[in-house]
Amino acid sequence: MTDTGPTASRLLRPPERYDLGGSLRSLAMGAHDPCARFVDGTFWWATRTPAGPGTLALRRVGGDLVADGYGPGGAWVVDRADAVAGLRDDLTGFDRLAAGHPLVARLASTHRGLRLPATGQIFPRLLRAILEQKVTGKEAFRAYSATVRRFGVPAPGPLARLWVPPEPAVIAGQPYWVFHPFGVEQRRAETLRRAAAEADRLERCADPVEATRRLTAVAGIGPWTAAEVVRIAFGDPDAVSVGDYHIPNTVAWALAGEVRGDDNRMLALLEPFRGHRGRVCLLLEAGGHHAPRFGPRMPIRSFARF
Repeated sequence: MTDTGPTASRLLRPPERYDLGGSLRSLAMGAHDPCARFVDGTFWWATRTPAGPGTLALRRVGGDLVADGYGPGGAWVVDRADAVAGLRDDLTGFDRLAAGHPLVARLASTHRGLRLPATGQIFPRLLRAILEQKVTGKEAFRAYSATVRRFGVPAPGPLARLWVPPEPAVIAGQPYWVFHPFGVEQRRAETLRRAAAEADRLERCADPVEATRRLTAVAGIGPWTAAEVVRIAFGDPDAVSVGDYHIPNTVAWALAGEVRGDDNRMLALLEPFRGHRGRVCLLLEAGGHHAPRFGPRMPIRSFARF
Protein backbone atom coordinates (compact mmCIF):
# COMPACT_ATOMS: atom_id res chain seq x y z
CA MET A 1 0.00 0.00 0.00
CA THR A 2 1.27 3.44 -0.95
CA ASP A 3 -0.11 6.93 -0.51
CA THR A 4 0.83 8.21 -3.98
CA GLY A 5 -1.81 9.50 -6.36
CA PRO A 6 -3.30 7.61 -9.29
CA THR A 7 -1.04 6.73 -12.21
CA ALA A 8 -3.95 6.89 -14.68
CA SER A 9 -7.52 8.19 -14.69
CA ARG A 10 -10.51 8.02 -16.98
CA LEU A 11 -14.05 9.40 -17.11
CA LEU A 12 -16.77 6.92 -17.99
CA ARG A 13 -20.38 7.61 -18.89
CA PRO A 14 -22.64 4.83 -17.61
CA PRO A 15 -26.15 4.24 -18.98
CA GLU A 16 -29.19 5.79 -17.38
CA ARG A 17 -30.10 4.21 -14.02
CA TYR A 18 -26.75 2.43 -13.84
CA ASP A 19 -26.41 0.56 -10.52
CA LEU A 20 -22.77 0.73 -9.41
CA GLY A 21 -23.22 -1.29 -6.24
CA GLY A 22 -25.41 -3.98 -7.76
CA SER A 23 -23.22 -4.36 -10.82
CA LEU A 24 -19.95 -4.75 -8.94
CA ARG A 25 -21.16 -6.73 -5.93
CA SER A 26 -20.27 -10.04 -7.59
CA LEU A 27 -16.59 -9.04 -7.80
CA ALA A 28 -16.24 -9.11 -4.02
CA MET A 29 -16.70 -12.02 -1.64
CA GLY A 30 -18.69 -10.06 0.91
CA ALA A 31 -17.91 -6.74 2.55
CA HIS A 32 -14.42 -7.78 3.69
CA ASP A 33 -12.97 -9.33 0.55
CA PRO A 34 -9.21 -8.75 0.71
CA CYS A 35 -9.00 -7.95 -3.02
CA ALA A 36 -12.20 -6.00 -3.73
CA ARG A 37 -14.63 -3.95 -1.66
CA PHE A 38 -16.66 -0.76 -1.35
CA VAL A 39 -15.37 1.95 0.97
CA ASP A 40 -17.38 5.17 1.35
CA GLY A 41 -19.05 4.73 -2.03
CA THR A 42 -15.86 3.91 -3.96
CA PHE A 43 -15.25 0.41 -5.30
CA TRP A 44 -11.66 -0.80 -4.98
CA TRP A 45 -10.38 -3.76 -7.00
CA ALA A 46 -6.80 -5.04 -6.91
CA THR A 47 -5.30 -7.47 -9.38
CA ARG A 48 -2.20 -8.56 -11.23
CA THR A 49 -1.69 -7.19 -14.72
CA PRO A 50 0.92 -7.73 -17.45
CA ALA A 51 2.57 -4.51 -16.19
CA GLY A 52 2.53 -5.50 -12.51
CA PRO A 53 0.14 -5.03 -9.57
CA GLY A 54 -2.67 -2.58 -10.18
CA THR A 55 -5.58 -1.15 -8.20
CA LEU A 56 -8.74 0.25 -9.77
CA ALA A 57 -10.97 2.72 -7.91
CA LEU A 58 -14.44 3.41 -9.34
CA ARG A 59 -16.64 6.19 -7.97
CA ARG A 60 -19.68 8.16 -9.04
CA VAL A 61 -19.34 11.89 -9.69
CA GLY A 62 -22.73 13.19 -10.68
CA GLY A 63 -23.92 11.08 -13.58
CA ASP A 64 -20.41 10.00 -14.53
CA LEU A 65 -18.09 7.29 -13.30
CA VAL A 66 -14.48 8.17 -12.49
CA ALA A 67 -11.86 5.41 -12.83
CA ASP A 68 -8.49 5.88 -11.10
CA GLY A 69 -5.64 3.40 -11.42
CA TYR A 70 -2.75 2.93 -9.02
CA GLY A 71 0.56 1.14 -9.25
CA PRO A 72 2.52 -0.29 -12.19
CA GLY A 73 -0.69 -1.82 -13.54
CA GLY A 74 -2.72 1.36 -13.05
CA ALA A 75 -2.98 2.17 -16.76
CA TRP A 76 -3.98 -1.43 -17.54
CA VAL A 77 -6.86 -1.50 -15.05
CA VAL A 78 -8.07 1.93 -16.15
CA ASP A 79 -8.05 0.82 -19.77
CA ARG A 80 -10.34 -2.08 -18.76
CA ALA A 81 -12.39 -0.01 -16.31
CA ASP A 82 -15.50 0.12 -18.51
CA ALA A 83 -15.51 -3.70 -18.80
CA VAL A 84 -14.91 -4.16 -15.07
CA ALA A 85 -17.78 -1.77 -14.36
CA GLY A 86 -20.06 -3.77 -16.67
CA LEU A 87 -20.36 -1.04 -19.27
CA ARG A 88 -19.51 -3.44 -22.10
CA ASP A 89 -22.38 -5.71 -21.07
CA ASP A 90 -24.62 -6.31 -24.11
CA LEU A 91 -28.34 -6.56 -23.35
CA THR A 92 -29.33 -6.89 -27.00
CA GLY A 93 -32.42 -9.08 -27.29
CA PHE A 94 -32.94 -9.51 -23.58
CA ASP A 95 -36.07 -7.35 -23.32
CA ARG A 96 -37.79 -9.56 -25.90
CA LEU A 97 -36.86 -12.70 -23.98
CA ALA A 98 -37.77 -11.20 -20.61
CA ALA A 99 -41.23 -10.26 -21.89
CA GLY A 100 -42.06 -13.97 -22.02
CA HIS A 101 -42.40 -14.20 -18.22
CA PRO A 102 -44.11 -11.49 -16.12
CA LEU A 103 -41.71 -11.79 -13.17
CA VAL A 104 -38.59 -11.67 -15.33
CA ALA A 105 -40.01 -8.72 -17.26
CA ARG A 106 -40.68 -6.85 -14.03
CA LEU A 107 -37.23 -7.60 -12.62
CA ALA A 108 -35.58 -6.56 -15.89
CA SER A 109 -37.35 -3.21 -15.65
CA THR A 110 -36.76 -2.70 -11.91
CA HIS A 111 -33.07 -3.59 -12.15
CA ARG A 112 -32.43 -1.93 -15.49
CA GLY A 113 -29.16 -0.50 -14.23
CA LEU A 114 -27.68 -3.87 -13.29
CA ARG A 115 -24.73 -4.76 -15.53
CA LEU A 116 -22.41 -7.77 -15.70
CA PRO A 117 -18.74 -7.00 -15.04
CA ALA A 118 -16.00 -8.61 -17.13
CA THR A 119 -12.55 -8.59 -15.57
CA GLY A 120 -10.77 -10.36 -18.41
CA GLN A 121 -8.96 -12.50 -15.82
CA ILE A 122 -9.64 -16.14 -15.04
CA PHE A 123 -7.33 -17.23 -12.23
CA PRO A 124 -8.33 -14.69 -9.54
CA ARG A 125 -11.97 -15.80 -9.78
CA LEU A 126 -10.96 -19.45 -10.15
CA LEU A 127 -8.98 -19.26 -6.91
CA ARG A 128 -12.06 -18.12 -5.05
CA ALA A 129 -14.44 -20.56 -6.81
CA ILE A 130 -12.34 -23.62 -5.98
CA LEU A 131 -12.22 -22.61 -2.33
CA GLU A 132 -16.03 -22.24 -2.39
CA GLN A 133 -16.57 -25.85 -3.49
CA LYS A 134 -18.66 -28.01 -1.14
CA VAL A 135 -18.27 -25.82 1.94
CA THR A 136 -20.25 -23.12 3.69
CA GLY A 137 -19.76 -19.47 2.80
CA LYS A 138 -18.01 -18.84 6.13
CA GLU A 139 -15.53 -21.65 5.52
CA ALA A 140 -14.91 -20.52 1.95
CA PHE A 141 -14.22 -16.94 3.00
CA ARG A 142 -11.80 -18.06 5.71
CA ALA A 143 -9.83 -20.14 3.19
CA TYR A 144 -9.88 -17.48 0.48
CA SER A 145 -8.90 -14.61 2.77
CA ALA A 146 -6.09 -16.59 4.40
CA THR A 147 -4.72 -17.76 1.04
CA VAL A 148 -4.67 -14.23 -0.39
CA ARG A 149 -2.99 -12.74 2.66
CA ARG A 150 -0.41 -15.53 2.86
CA PHE A 151 0.59 -15.60 -0.81
CA GLY A 152 -0.53 -12.24 -2.21
CA VAL A 153 1.04 -8.80 -1.78
CA PRO A 154 -0.32 -5.46 -0.52
CA ALA A 155 -2.08 -3.57 -3.29
CA PRO A 156 -0.81 -0.23 -4.60
CA GLY A 157 -2.86 2.83 -3.76
CA PRO A 158 -4.13 4.63 -0.66
CA LEU A 159 -6.51 1.98 0.70
CA ALA A 160 -5.14 -0.03 3.61
CA ARG A 161 -5.61 -3.80 3.90
CA LEU A 162 -6.22 -4.28 0.18
CA TRP A 163 -4.33 -7.20 -1.38
CA VAL A 164 -3.28 -8.27 -4.86
CA PRO A 165 -4.19 -11.94 -5.51
CA PRO A 166 -1.35 -14.48 -5.50
CA GLU A 167 0.60 -15.32 -8.61
CA PRO A 168 -0.51 -18.70 -9.98
CA ALA A 169 3.07 -19.98 -10.01
CA VAL A 170 3.33 -19.35 -6.27
CA ILE A 171 0.17 -21.36 -5.59
CA ALA A 172 1.21 -24.15 -7.96
CA GLY A 173 4.53 -24.50 -6.16
CA GLN A 174 3.05 -25.09 -2.71
CA PRO A 175 2.59 -28.57 -1.23
CA TYR A 176 -1.08 -29.34 -0.59
CA TRP A 177 -0.66 -29.44 3.18
CA VAL A 178 0.28 -25.75 3.30
CA PHE A 179 -3.43 -24.97 2.82
CA HIS A 180 -4.61 -27.21 5.68
CA PRO A 181 -4.37 -24.46 8.36
CA PHE A 182 -6.80 -22.43 6.21
CA GLY A 183 -9.39 -25.20 6.39
CA VAL A 184 -8.67 -26.54 2.90
CA GLU A 185 -8.57 -30.32 2.63
CA GLN A 186 -6.32 -32.19 0.22
CA ARG A 187 -8.93 -32.49 -2.55
CA ARG A 188 -9.48 -28.74 -2.95
CA ALA A 189 -5.81 -27.97 -2.35
CA GLU A 190 -4.76 -30.31 -5.14
CA THR A 191 -7.43 -28.87 -7.46
CA LEU A 192 -6.15 -25.39 -6.73
CA ARG A 193 -2.56 -26.40 -7.42
CA ARG A 194 -3.51 -28.06 -10.71
CA ALA A 195 -5.53 -25.01 -11.79
CA ALA A 196 -2.65 -22.69 -10.90
CA ALA A 197 -0.28 -24.79 -13.00
CA GLU A 198 -2.66 -24.38 -15.97
CA ALA A 199 -3.29 -20.67 -15.38
CA ASP A 200 -1.27 -19.38 -18.35
CA ARG A 201 -3.21 -21.57 -20.77
CA LEU A 202 -6.51 -20.68 -19.14
CA GLU A 203 -5.83 -16.94 -19.35
CA ARG A 204 -5.33 -17.26 -23.12
CA CYS A 205 -8.89 -18.50 -23.66
CA ALA A 206 -10.70 -16.34 -26.19
CA ASP A 207 -14.31 -16.80 -25.03
CA PRO A 208 -16.51 -18.51 -22.42
CA VAL A 209 -16.92 -21.65 -24.53
CA GLU A 210 -13.19 -22.26 -24.80
CA ALA A 211 -12.65 -21.31 -21.16
CA THR A 212 -15.36 -23.72 -19.97
CA ARG A 213 -13.86 -26.53 -22.03
CA ARG A 214 -10.36 -25.96 -20.67
CA LEU A 215 -11.53 -25.39 -17.11
CA THR A 216 -13.57 -28.58 -16.94
CA ALA A 217 -10.62 -30.54 -18.35
CA VAL A 218 -8.79 -29.83 -15.08
CA ALA A 219 -9.46 -32.57 -12.53
CA GLY A 220 -11.64 -31.22 -9.72
CA ILE A 221 -13.29 -28.49 -11.79
CA GLY A 222 -16.85 -29.06 -12.96
CA PRO A 223 -19.67 -27.00 -14.48
CA TRP A 224 -20.44 -25.04 -11.30
CA THR A 225 -16.90 -23.75 -10.91
CA ALA A 226 -16.54 -23.04 -14.63
CA ALA A 227 -19.79 -21.03 -14.70
CA GLU A 228 -18.77 -18.98 -11.67
CA VAL A 229 -15.50 -18.13 -13.42
CA VAL A 230 -16.68 -17.30 -16.95
CA ARG A 231 -19.53 -15.15 -15.63
CA ILE A 232 -16.97 -12.83 -14.05
CA ALA A 233 -13.98 -13.17 -16.38
CA PHE A 234 -16.02 -12.72 -19.58
CA GLY A 235 -19.23 -11.19 -18.28
CA ASP A 236 -21.06 -14.20 -19.74
CA PRO A 237 -24.81 -13.56 -19.37
CA ASP A 238 -25.66 -17.19 -20.17
CA ALA A 239 -23.49 -18.86 -17.51
CA VAL A 240 -25.64 -21.02 -15.21
CA SER A 241 -24.15 -22.48 -12.05
CA VAL A 242 -25.29 -26.06 -12.51
CA GLY A 243 -24.78 -27.96 -9.27
CA ASP A 244 -25.54 -25.09 -6.91
CA TYR A 245 -27.40 -26.01 -3.73
CA HIS A 246 -29.92 -23.16 -3.89
CA ILE A 247 -30.30 -21.84 -7.44
CA PRO A 248 -32.40 -24.72 -8.90
CA ASN A 249 -34.94 -24.28 -6.09
CA THR A 250 -34.98 -20.52 -6.55
CA VAL A 251 -35.59 -20.81 -10.30
CA ALA A 252 -38.28 -23.46 -9.89
CA TRP A 253 -40.10 -21.39 -7.25
CA ALA A 254 -39.81 -18.03 -8.99
CA LEU A 255 -40.60 -19.14 -12.54
CA ALA A 256 -43.02 -22.02 -11.95
CA GLY A 257 -44.22 -21.83 -8.34
CA GLU A 258 -42.57 -25.16 -7.56
CA VAL A 259 -41.04 -25.42 -4.11
CA ARG A 260 -38.13 -27.63 -5.20
CA GLY A 261 -36.31 -28.24 -8.46
CA ASP A 262 -33.23 -30.05 -9.66
CA ASP A 263 -30.67 -28.97 -12.26
CA ASN A 264 -32.65 -30.44 -15.16
CA ARG A 265 -35.81 -28.61 -14.14
CA MET A 266 -33.87 -25.37 -13.68
CA LEU A 267 -32.35 -25.63 -17.15
CA ALA A 268 -35.73 -26.41 -18.70
CA LEU A 269 -37.31 -23.33 -17.09
CA LEU A 270 -34.38 -21.15 -18.16
CA GLU A 271 -34.31 -22.44 -21.75
CA PRO A 272 -36.63 -19.67 -23.10
CA PHE A 273 -33.98 -17.18 -21.93
CA ARG A 274 -31.02 -18.89 -23.62
CA GLY A 275 -28.25 -16.40 -24.18
CA HIS A 276 -29.22 -14.66 -20.94
CA ARG A 277 -29.96 -17.57 -18.58
CA GLY A 278 -27.34 -16.48 -16.07
CA ARG A 279 -28.68 -12.95 -16.18
CA VAL A 280 -32.12 -14.23 -15.19
CA CYS A 281 -30.60 -16.03 -12.19
CA LEU A 282 -28.85 -12.83 -11.12
CA LEU A 283 -32.07 -10.84 -11.48
CA LEU A 284 -33.89 -13.33 -9.27
CA GLU A 285 -31.16 -12.91 -6.67
CA ALA A 286 -31.28 -9.11 -6.98
CA GLY A 287 -35.04 -9.24 -6.51
CA GLY A 288 -34.69 -11.26 -3.31
CA HIS A 289 -36.44 -14.34 -4.65
CA HIS A 290 -35.72 -17.56 -2.77
CA ALA A 291 -37.60 -20.83 -2.45
CA PRO A 292 -39.23 -21.54 0.93
CA ARG A 293 -36.86 -23.21 3.37
CA PHE A 294 -38.02 -26.32 5.18
CA GLY A 295 -34.89 -27.03 7.21
CA PRO A 296 -32.07 -25.18 8.95
CA ARG A 297 -31.02 -22.08 7.06
CA MET A 298 -28.11 -22.84 4.72
CA PRO A 299 -25.62 -20.16 3.63
CA ILE A 300 -26.09 -19.14 0.00
CA ARG A 301 -23.87 -21.12 -2.38
CA SER A 302 -22.93 -23.58 0.34
CA PHE A 303 -22.34 -27.20 -0.60
CA ALA A 304 -22.15 -26.46 -4.30
CA ARG A 305 -20.63 -29.20 -6.40
CA PHE A 306 -17.46 -28.56 -8.33
